[in-house]
Amino acid sequence: MALIKSISGIRGTIGGEVGEGLTPIDIVKFASAYGTWLQKQNNAKKLTIIVGRDARISGPIVSQLAIASLRSLGCNVIDLGLSTTPTVEMAVALEKAHGGIILTASHNPKEWNALKLFNSKGEFLSAEAGKEILEIAEKENFNYVDVDSLGKYTTNNEYIQKHIEKVLELPYVNKDAIKGADFSIVIDAVNSTGGIAIPLLLDALGVKKVTGIHCEPSGDFAHDPEPLPENLTDLSDAIKLHQADLGIAVDPDVDRLAMVCEDGSMFGEEYTLVAVADFVLSQNGGATVSNLSSTRALRDVTEKHGYDYYASAVGEVNVVEKMKEVNAVIGGEGNGGVILPELHYGRDALVGIALFLTHLAKSNKKATELRDSYPKYIISKNKIQLTPKTNVDEILLKIAKKYSKQEVDSTDGIKIYFDKEWVHLRKSNTEPIIRIYAESVNGIKADQLAENIIKEIESLM
Repeated sequence: MALIKSISGIRGTIGGEVGEGLTPIDIVKFASAYGTWLQKQNNAKKLTIIVGRDARISGPIVSQLAIASLRSLGCNVIDLGLSTTPTVEMAVALEKAHGGIILTASHNPKEWNALKLFNSKGEFLSAEAGKEILEIAEKENFNYVDVDSLGKYTTNNEYIQKHIEKVLELPYVNKDAIKGADFSIVIDAVNSTGGIAIPLLLDALGVKKVTGIHCEPSGDFAHDPEPLPENLTDLSDAIKLHQADLGIAVDPDVDRLAMVCEDGSMFGEEYTLVAVADFVLSQNGGATVSNLSSTRALRDVTEKHGYDYYASAVGEVNVVEKMKEVNAVIGGEGNGGVILPELHYGRDALVGIALFLTHLAKSNKKATELRDSYPKYIISKNKIQLTPKTNVDEILLKIAKKYSKQEVDSTDGIKIYFDKEWVHLRKSNTEPIIRIYAESVNGIKADQLAENIIKEIESLM
């Protein structure tokens, strides 16, 4: 499997040939390129870089290689060990470090790993920064230090607890309400670091009835680690078995959050942000942001409270950029990613859990009742395989022209609005495909909307 290089970092499958998989040489090269870029940005050798990892089997090896590379450049490293993506992001800011790396391939299966890179604010890098790092790696333009100048290595295993303390300090989080609700909760942490962080968070919030499945951080994932309905059947069954009030599922690096209701049905990954935003807006009004492929329900909820909703291009870094531009009070992505600026500018399942539980406790509703209180939309997700000769940009322009009488957004591909329905077409950055997402009030209408556009694209091809 070829390495996938993007602005957020480098990912690939472990093993294989150099440049094809994520091999030791590739890890050293890209960690060195990142450290070199940071040194150039700061005009200094002695920098401090935070490093953490999820529980993947390859994690210790990848971590040792990355840390050794950074120290060989003269950079000091603070190793958080087993951690989460949002915890590393917060540690960068709290330690006033120059950057950070979380070693995780997010929702990808266990054979994958990655170096996800942060700037000095603990946020994903800009496209320009990512491009510069890739150029440094390509040229292998590294200057390692002599033996007397090697970077220092320290460990800090307290940051998950610090992260939790910061969450509990938020004015929105009501520990007494959560404790008083006496929730029974089942956790599926897919054998990664959520199995460490979430039980600690729930205990700090006063939740005493907690059942964990797949919480041992072995890295040997019990199921496909993406928190989609088809992968959460064990959690659904456990909720019904234990007669629990709620199920909580996260991905391996704990930046995506999905809830499962008391009857074992899905709350809906798209609706994690909707519910949390509804609660935050009831406490502190302001703009909201999600990406163009996320549900319209967030817009409906935001406008219900009397505030403005904005859409960004797909990708966390784009959501954050738009949030800063419009001074949004909350934002995120429809994949269960919640971003609360008062904590930090990054998707964070821990803050999502604390806000959701406060909302659920104060609503005096069951999870199913809370879900059903929101506008109901269904997204149909499709793709068209292309040949290398297909001119995707030309096709998208023709579609946009055909629907010019509708509201059309060309921020990221083409999004066409049909009253409260929409279709979003965008080309993949890594595959020769066009992604077609369509949303309507039910699955049949969403599928039909997508099929109509697919037929039109195929006729243009």
